[in-house]
Amino acid sequence: MNPRVLEAINRQINSELSASYSYLAMSAYCERQKFMGAAGWLRLQSQEEHMHAMKLFDFVLARDCDVQLQAIEQPKADFKSVAEVFEKALQQEQEVSRQIDALYEVAFHEKAFSAAAELQWFLTEQVEEEKTAREIVAKFRMVGNDPASLLDLDRDLGARSASEAPVKE
Repeated sequence: MNPRVLEAINRQINSELSASYSYLAMSAYCERQKFMGAAGWLRLQSQEEHMHAMKLFDFVLARDCDVQLQAIEQPKADFKSVAEVFEKALQQEQEVSRQIDALYEVAFHEKAFSAAAELQWFLTEQVEEEKTAREIVAKFRMVGNDPASLLDLDRDLGARSASEAPVKE
């Protein structure tokens, strides 16, 4: 595999694992605040981000290349509110989208067509990830600090099941 593309994919594996770690910290915060639905949603999101990393991990190995795992920074674990958690989640998804776009651009310019084909899935996935995060943030903004509405939103978030997460293709 082209060395530039391999390096970029390895960076993205680290980024996906970092996102997984961040969602896990967000989940812990929400659970400590007794927002169990949000905590469960974020834990599933952590698992989904881990799956994204593993999809790239497996691609690198399938191309008989070395996976270069890197250190992961400690994620933010203290927030002002559950709403702030989801604001952070949206920002994180927007950053991952920028990273995937940049990675695709490298693959395209380097004519690494198998990598570009693999990344098509990630491009589509990030549109959905951002859309979902934006919708949740909008709901938190709508309900404000109304306790009954926050409990309803938490219950809605808790209805997410692991089967909603995409399966490995």
